[in-house]
Formats: sequence, structure tokens, C-alpha cells
Amino acid sequence: MPRRTKAEAEATREALLDAAESLFHDKGVARTSLEQIARHAGMTRGAVYWHFKNKADLFHALLERVRLPFEELTEDIEAAHGNASPLECIRLACHESFQRLEQPSYQRIHSILIHRCEFFSDIDPLEMQRRLSRECFGAMLEKFQQAAQYDQLKATLSPEMATELLQCCLGGLFHDWLRDPQNHSLRERGGPIVDTLFELMRHDAG
Repeated sequence: MPRRTKAEAEATREALLDAAESLFHDKGVARTSLEQIARHAGMTRGAVYWHFKNKADLFHALLERVRLPFEELTEDIEAAHGNASPLECIRLACHESFQRLEQPSYQRIHSILIHRCEFFSDIDPLEMQRRLSRECFGAMLEKFQQAAQYDQLKATLSPEMATELLQCCLGGLFHDWLRDPQNHSLRERGGPIVDTLFELMRHDAG
């Protein structure tokens, strides 16, 4: 492959990821070949191997496009709302995640992971989902522990249980929405449900 500028190489990589996103969503991961991805992007298969070792490497890169590390979400909230309490940071981060997930690319790629990705070679969609879930749980637990230290949680509710409750709520909302994203807005439906859950978890100082 001739030498390319860094910008040209990045544009090629993004075009291949765009093509993979489209084909994986339409055909499924296992039934899409690297040759098909290259053709869809108007390139050769050599261009794919220049940027990605194999299909698994490409798929992981696609997931990185839409990762929503909860720790980063709460850091963004803290930067924008300097006086927000730990519990309020978690609540606002949930709302922000709903807004991002409704963006078309976020929706398609998560739909691929949940509904269009079979066990294939070294691609294990269940392990990927478990890893993302563990990362999210750990970040949320840390914030709930801070909330407990500030006496923001009900006395009968441990940070671990609060994290379990929220993760189950978010997972149910997300999977229900992904089955038919056109049926309802994740943000409009999920926002009030999350707000109600936080009202139930919050310690009443009065």
C-alpha cells in the first residue's frame, strides 16, 4: 500500500468501520466477510488488513466507537455541574447515556452486539457484554459508595444493592428499547423511570 498521510489513513480506517457497521447490522457479523466490507467501502481487502488484524480486531474497534465508560460520564457531569452531589451525578449520567444511545450509530452498533453477533472464531459477544457490564458496575458502585458516605442513600440500602437496582433498571430499559427502537424514545421513557428510582433510593433528610 502506498504511503499515506495520517489523515488519509484515519479516513480510510473510518470508512472501513462505517462499511462494517452497515454490513454487520444488515447481515450479522458471522455472515459478513472482510472482502465484503472492503468492497462496500470501495477498497481492497489489503486495506482492511493494513488497519485491522482480523474481523475480531475490526469488531472491537467498532465497539470502541460507542463505549460509554460510566466513569467518564460522571466526570463530564462533575465538570459541568461542579456542585452536583454523587447521587445527582449518577442520575444525570444516566440521562446523558440515554441521549447518546439514541444517536443512530450508537443504536446500530449496540444492536449488532446484542442481536447480530454470534459466537464466531475469537469473537465472544456474551463475554464482551459481561466485560462492559462489569466496568459499568464498578464505576457506578464507586459513586454510590460516595453517596452513602454523604448519607444520600436510604439507611436500609447498601451501595452494592443500589448499584444492582440501577444496573438492572438500565439493562431492562436498554434491551427493551433495542428490540424496537422506533416504538418509543429511550430518553423519554427511561428518564422518568430513572428519576423515580432515584427518589426511592434517596435518603429523606427531613
